[in-house]
Amino acid sequence: MSRFDTVVRGGLVFDGQGNDPARADVGIRDGRVAEIGTALPVAEGTEVIDAAGKWVLPGLVDVHTHYDAEVLVAPGLGESVRHGTTTVLMGNCSLSTVYAEAEDCADLFSRVEALPWDAVHGAVKEHRTWDGPASYRRFLESQPLGANVAAMIGHSDMRVATMGLRRAVTKGERATDAELDRMRGMLTDALDAGFVGLSTIRSSFSKLEGTRYPAQQLPSTYANWREYRALHAILRERGRVLQCTPNLTKRAEVLRFFEQSAGLLHRKPLKTSLLSAADIKADPKIIWLMTGATTAINRLLGADFRWQHLPVPFEIYADGMDLVVFEEFGSGAAALNVRDELGRGELVRSEEYRRWFRRDVAKKFGSRVWHRDLYDSEITGCPDQSAVGKSFGQIADERELHPADAFLDMVAEHGSAMRWRTTIANHRPEVLDKIATASSVQMGFADSGAHLRNMAFYNFALRMLRRVHEAEQPFMSVAAAVHRLTGELADWYGLDAGKLITGARADIAVIDPDGLHEASNAYAEDTLPEFAGLSRMVNRNDGAVAATIVGGKTVYEYGKFADGFGQTLHAGTFLGATG
Repeated sequence: MSRFDTVVRGGLVFDGQGNDPARADVGIRDGRVAEIGTALPVAEGTEVIDAAGKWVLPGLVDVHTHYDAEVLVAPGLGESVRHGTTTVLMGNCSLSTVYAEAEDCADLFSRVEALPWDAVHGAVKEHRTWDGPASYRRFLESQPLGANVAAMIGHSDMRVATMGLRRAVTKGERATDAELDRMRGMLTDALDAGFVGLSTIRSSFSKLEGTRYPAQQLPSTYANWREYRALHAILRERGRVLQCTPNLTKRAEVLRFFEQSAGLLHRKPLKTSLLSAADIKADPKIIWLMTGATTAINRLLGADFRWQHLPVPFEIYADGMDLVVFEEFGSGAAALNVRDELGRGELVRSEEYRRWFRRDVAKKFGSRVWHRDLYDSEITGCPDQSAVGKSFGQIADERELHPADAFLDMVAEHGSAMRWRTTIANHRPEVLDKIATASSVQMGFADSGAHLRNMAFYNFALRMLRRVHEAEQPFMSVAAAVHRLTGELADWYGLDAGKLITGARADIAVIDPDGLHEASNAYAEDTLPEFAGLSRMVNRNDGAVAATIVGGKTVYEYGKFADGFGQTLHAGTFLGATG
């Protein structure tokens, strides 16, 4: 009998803990790393993966995804697996599918995460067999997962199931004592089932879809701090995580999260992870305030606070006006509230609306994410081919118009057939390098599985590794970068992942450093058959990942998935949090 099921031969092995790598073989047996050494024996029937000249890492960890609907219909989660990611964390931003019914789930997810309403509704309605966190976990464990899945429980999910959607999104309505007790029980049940923690949201531009309460904010935003504190207390006692998207229009509110995270007067700190640390074009100084203040709070008040950070340029695409950044100002949100393209076209043609939009675009003060510089844009697709490659500012100059009017003219004429892009953050490489080393920052916020037509950061970890590898003046070692993308995240979230040591789960990424090149950044699209053939933005660089191993099974090699991937091959599992 072979000592090993698989041997990864001759690679440079990184342990995920930041230690220097060593050239070695990795022997895998029964889904675990059985031995790391040199010249490990290979018997008949042992799979051998040639890793000569390659990096052998713990599987990459993605802590901010919205795969909650996709995992039900396409459990392979191939867009993450093909980039060496072996563990994903769902249930972020107050959204999960554990308690709420199918129609509520569709209303919750579709607008804020830019997912097709029918796809979310159909996925939950068709596959729902669970009645709570424990049975939800069992359902996922029964599926042919391509990657390991961990989960947060969503506050909006719990609120809707407890209060009903109408009350949950009505200003001034408060959870009764009985309803708050029920939410406490829901959270406790989820933690008992191994959920990582609770996700909430405070963002004022996270809105509902559907026909019942369109344009209302997500239910979690209507809770008061009495409700939040009651739930935070359970997380603090259990050592679990709070994830939240704060209200960017009320930045002082972050002080409340600092206070909640602080370990004062012998109180346990509350693990808190907020969105997001970004070098925002519209406010280039805010990143240093965020990271500096958080480092001080963690040190002086015993807090355990992190900002999630996307370690690549934050480039976004839009079809017409279908982009979440328009939610942050009144005229943009008003246009998004009109879901019919003809009706939206009529709105944006009116002079009254245009005056409103011009004022919003021209505002230079106040909290914002989008820079609103219409010269800083590029039209990438349009029925009018003469517009492709130009900015809205250039078109305005040609037509002798205000840039806002040129933009609205294009929207009125072409609607969603006009596609354009801009970069809203993380545009300065030297600043990205500094953020990547900040102790108050954790690598995440890819939004994998969401904003399918707006952005694709499934390979953010590979792009960070490339930047480290190619840096003329190294800002961190490759070993440190691997640690930040694997073991550091897994340890903080309490997951059995992120380590490549004897006895660890055999979740491994074999990376070809020669394949970490410019193609990693290239634009690409692919269809998602399970979502009615929607064409979504993806990443394609099949030369970067030589192999992805999940649970000891090789699920992907150089652009090709294993037989039965996502259908009959059970590789991943539900990873329950420890503590």
